[in-house]
Amino acid sequence: MEMDAKDILDFLHAAARSVGAEVTSPWFYFQLDWPAPLRLFVRTLIGSTAATVFAVMMVLERAAMVAATWPSRSYLLAVAAKLALAWLIIRLVTSGIRNTFVVRLVSVMAWLAAALSILGKLEPTIEALDSVSIVLGGFKLTPLLLLNFAVILIIALWLANVISNFAESRITQSADLTPSIQVLLVKMIRLGLLVFAVIVAMGAVGINLSALAIFSGAAGVGIGFGLQKIVANFISGIILLVDKSVKPGDLVTIGDNSGRISAMKTRYISVAAGDGREFLIPNEDLVTQKVTNWTYTDKNTLVKVNFATNYDADPRLVCRVAIEIAAGAARALKNKPPNCILTEFAEAGMKFSLTFWIADPDGMDNVKSEVMLSLWDAFKREGIRVPYPVREIRVRGGTLPVETSVEVSN
Repeated sequence: MEMDAKDILDFLHAAARSVGAEVTSPWFYFQLDWPAPLRLFVRTLIGSTAATVFAVMMVLERAAMVAATWPSRSYLLAVAAKLALAWLIIRLVTSGIRNTFVVRLVSVMAWLAAALSILGKLEPTIEALDSVSIVLGGFKLTPLLLLNFAVILIIALWLANVISNFAESRITQSADLTPSIQVLLVKMIRLGLLVFAVIVAMGAVGINLSALAIFSGAAGVGIGFGLQKIVANFISGIILLVDKSVKPGDLVTIGDNSGRISAMKTRYISVAAGDGREFLIPNEDLVTQKVTNWTYTDKNTLVKVNFATNYDADPRLVCRVAIEIAAGAARALKNKPPNCILTEFAEAGMKFSLTFWIADPDGMDNVKSEVMLSLWDAFKREGIRVPYPVREIRVRGGTLPVETSVEVSN
């Protein structure tokens, strides 16, 4: 009993130490079911531990120096503490942005502005950037204006991307819209938001659109020549979405490429071949070239199997056996009975064509292979032979000439 009590006491001590270690660990609180913004804040704070510790140390050291000596002697410590706190605040503010490039760009620009403000050089820098200008058609272009335009444009584009992603998630979840309409709406919303973001950014810095009229002729020529294919593919994509000739999920054959449409983009469509490859086909090709859409109005697909037998076989028996094999296929439609016809009395034997329907074109070659293997087994069982060429070489007198004849085994 004493050993049992001691074991129980040791177990309780070990459990208490384990629970205490978990509770005192900062990751324990990080794993709690907190709101998403708070979890993101804590994650960013933990990831910026070095900056946080540095800022705290600078603040404490400056406070100690102010208490012990003249405040002017702690000026550099105050600047370092402010710069570290500014960087920490910027990291916390930009933690909600997912794009790494945008985060770095915004963080560096904001920290430079904060550093100039802390050092008292922000106003002289702004005046210097605004003092250099180029006049284009009555419009004053300065480095400060370009910088402001870039900052506002980045923010506007980021907001437009967030809104478009939210709209896309809502549209794709709607069961009342067809895939083509969903893609069309998403593209129109994205394009409209991008144009609106550029217009807002230009208006915010005071750029008048009429001042850019001097460049409209050159831009028109550039679009007409340099961007001709891009514009053609974009317009072709809009046409495809409106007429619904192809849509995501359709099985298509375009030239030598066959597969299922996995995505429709502004410039091209993506066709998954089923073997790991994806063909990126320009939208213009779908408008100007012949396209076979296996699932345009009906997914039911006719499978055709051509085969031949020798002349010793009964053609009626051959057709009956072939129809039974096709009707017994796992994917053959029961409401559309198969058919087998004799198509030709050829030199090599009788030729037949077996046709049957399946509900979906996916895996059509596999179904065809299964039916042909079943035909082979049935022909073996019924004694029906498939013709094949036989070559005989006869050498007369043991020397040349050699006479070659080709016969067909029946």
